[in-house]
Amino acid sequence: MNTLTDLLYGLSVALQPMNLLYCFIGAASGAIVGALPGLGPSAGTAILLPLTFGMNPTSGIIMLCGMYYGCMYGGGITAILLGIPGDSAAVATTFDGYPMNKQQKRPGAALGTSFLSSFIGGTLCIILFTFLAPALARYTLTFGPPEYFALMLMGLTMVSALTGDNPIKGYISAALGLAFSCVGADLVAGTFRYTFHQVHLIDGIDFVCAAMGLFGIAEIVNNSIKDGYGDMGISKEDVKLSKMFPRKNEWKYLAPSIGSGSLIGFFIGMLPGAGATIASFLSYGLNKRTSPRGEEFGTGVPEGIACCESANNAASIGAMVPMLTLGVPGSGATAVMMGALMMFSMTPGPLMFQNNKDFIWGLTASMYVGNFAIFLLCMLTAIYMVKILQIPIDLLNAVVMAFIFIGAFSLENSLFNVGLTIFFGVLGYLMKKMQYPAAPFVLSLVLGNLFEKNLRQSLILSNNSFAIFFNRPISAAIMAIVIIVVLRPILMKLVRTVRKTS
Repeated sequence: MNTLTDLLYGLSVALQPMNLLYCFIGAASGAIVGALPGLGPSAGTAILLPLTFGMNPTSGIIMLCGMYYGCMYGGGITAILLGIPGDSAAVATTFDGYPMNKQQKRPGAALGTSFLSSFIGGTLCIILFTFLAPALARYTLTFGPPEYFALMLMGLTMVSALTGDNPIKGYISAALGLAFSCVGADLVAGTFRYTFHQVHLIDGIDFVCAAMGLFGIAEIVNNSIKDGYGDMGISKEDVKLSKMFPRKNEWKYLAPSIGSGSLIGFFIGMLPGAGATIASFLSYGLNKRTSPRGEEFGTGVPEGIACCESANNAASIGAMVPMLTLGVPGSGATAVMMGALMMFSMTPGPLMFQNNKDFIWGLTASMYVGNFAIFLLCMLTAIYMVKILQIPIDLLNAVVMAFIFIGAFSLENSLFNVGLTIFFGVLGYLMKKMQYPAAPFVLSLVLGNLFEKNLRQSLILSNNSFAIFFNRPISAAIMAIVIIVVLRPILMKLVRTVRKTS
């Protein structure tokens, strides 16, 4: 009862006119920033940070938090309408979002599924955050290198779900991504690898540059050569409110995907450094393997959108748990928010729930309010989003390309990142022409560095014994899941063979 009482008290704080206004400004700004290629929640919260100077701490963090989860909504808009993810967390959304728009001719339903999944996933995880945040945060402290390695290995096993019609080309793409992930300083030995004396490569290849090049520039160039995006076939009628809801018979597939995506996203979001991108890829891979329509993933099935969008929105809520209760930011955006807390002379940690009741419960309640507000805003304004596609193709390509280059430059205020983005754009175009899927490349690039680092740290801890991955309960459980996933196709083939011979 104490939690419910505190939440009601928090609602009285969140519904104060100024807090409500700042919550709406943050969430609406997040949807816009999320839809612009290359910016994302970290850049968005950093842009808003100066506006919080002199604000009440509760109002300031409410606005920054609104920006964070608002970006998760916005990232799927361009992923669905143009096939270009607004943010790295929306990359997996393009796999079914864009085909649902182009091939299935259901842009309204695709957008509606994205918004509904984000809303449901976000709300479920805000409830989890409300009741379980302190306990769950303490539990994640038990995660060491072996657990992180097992988790990354499970992520890499999802490559097989992203290979498309030609598994060999998919695995080659994944191997290439792992090779690129080795670029930069070796965090264990301290040596430089494949940097070619470029200081900009010491920290490795920025994933945002790779994602914008492979999915942004490559898509624009490919469609320009084909004389535009073809027949859009989208009108205001296609995205009116009545057409933005999934069909009744699709909910039996959507409900499990949203539920599993929400849990995966919340759990992954709590792990520092994992983030919404990994959560959406893991969710997509697991749902493709377990869904009754798994073989149709990639052709425009709504559950392919739902599992990704619920996961990335849930991850944004999950990342708040270690930041507030332990003082450990779970993502780049929460790192910016943690800096804002320090600016307000507030120290994140367990005592914050006791000493800053107004702040904690006002922020928690604002998540319910802001999540509902941004959902309504996106659903009601989707009819105007179609105007993006009514812009002349050449102008649209130029504007999107400009945002990509601005986003790349803004990462480190460096033209090197712009050149790197162009490089991956050329690589992505060549891969598209030769029918090598980009998704396995991106997944391997994201996980490769974490995979190697945690493997080597684990072996150092165990004196080069692989038994460490099976001696610890959590890592052993994850490794068991990995083994089952890897052996499942072989076992299924054996079962079919035995049935045929019997």
